[in-house]
Amino acid sequence: MKKTLISITLLSLSCFAQAQQTVKLQLYSNVAKADAPVEYALPVNSDIRSAVVTIDGKELPSQLDDLDGDGIYDKLAFVTPLGKKEKKTAIIKLYTQGEQKAYPTRTYAEIVLRNPKVKEKNSQNIYLDAVSVDAQTKNPYNVLHHHGVAFENELLAIRIYMDKRQTLDLYGKFHKGLELKQTQFYPSKEQKAAGFGDDVLWVGNTFGLGAFRGWDGQQPTMIDSVQSRTQRIVAQGPVRTIVEVMDKNWFIKPGMTPVTMTLRYILWAGHRDIDVNVSFNRDVSQYTFSTGIINVKNSQEYSDHKGIRGCWGSDWPATDTLNWKRETVGLAIAMPNNKDVIEQPANKDNYAFTVKMSRNFHYSLAYTSANENYGFHSAQEWFGWLKEWRRDIDNPVTVEELK
Repeated sequence: MKKTLISITLLSLSCFAQAQQTVKLQLYSNVAKADAPVEYALPVNSDIRSAVVTIDGKELPSQLDDLDGDGIYDKLAFVTPLGKKEKKTAIIKLYTQGEQKAYPTRTYAEIVLRNPKVKEKNSQNIYLDAVSVDAQTKNPYNVLHHHGVAFENELLAIRIYMDKRQTLDLYGKFHKGLELKQTQFYPSKEQKAAGFGDDVLWVGNTFGLGAFRGWDGQQPTMIDSVQSRTQRIVAQGPVRTIVEVMDKNWFIKPGMTPVTMTLRYILWAGHRDIDVNVSFNRDVSQYTFSTGIINVKNSQEYSDHKGIRGCWGSDWPATDTLNWKRETVGLAIAMPNNKDVIEQPANKDNYAFTVKMSRNFHYSLAYTSANENYGFHSAQEWFGWLKEWRRDIDNPVTVEELK
């Protein structure tokens, strides 16, 4: 009996370790948000190993992210519902011991190498967290399974081609949920029959959904002269995933000083939009860049002429029209509304923007598949959501640390 009491006492002490720091954040939004994203910067050079977030006494799933890869957590992330003009106080307890609790996951990312011993396209089993390909590799598109890093939340799934296009290619779901671990972007006949999604967009050499490229004064240029290409999973957890694409020593123009470009794609749980952060290692204000969305065949276009541009159209996602069905998608891009961003006239390939910057740039992407039983099924519905997206972008969550 005495031994049992001692064991319980020690267990209790370990379970209720004292927090190194308690932080209170006041959250506010002008508009209602189902999954309002919150990111909190941890103390510099701290040794935080775990955290617990509560609002009104209820624990929220959260994750700790090491964004610069130095082995030290530097960000805490979580999502919470916020009503219109609602204020909430989040209490964060930070610990220098233990490990972050394993909450139910709502995001996922993978980089997969093909295993020659595994024949099934949805059962490859060599997983990486990063990969770099030297310029001597002439066709990096075929180096990785599903041709590049793939990531998802309950609504969306995307892969980024590891070649000079760096196009975002889209997977359309029928039902909410995570699927990439099971299908690896190549669902079997049995999985399709069970209601799993599949590739829904043919991209070719277009922007697809928001690829970032150069500009020669008339059309986009590929990222085709680099020392190496790197893809990396920066973070994945219950509430967000972050993947990174880096082009080392890109010669934007022959004879000019090469630059290194890093793109980070951030997808939060419950969100239909993807944030894209572009950064360079040196000033690039002398260049013009471009991005946009593919002009899906016979698509209808939407633009608010303030940075948001979208389309709704149908096309086959592959050249094999016998074994594939025509897919209907809605695509969208949100650019900053300033003089450095110019909306270009549509052509047969793209709805494009040109961009000027010094070192950093941010934009957002979104899409829907008409297959979704939770999404949109007409241009009118999709364009209506784009107007709501405009309001959501214009009214970000405000986060204030309470002293």
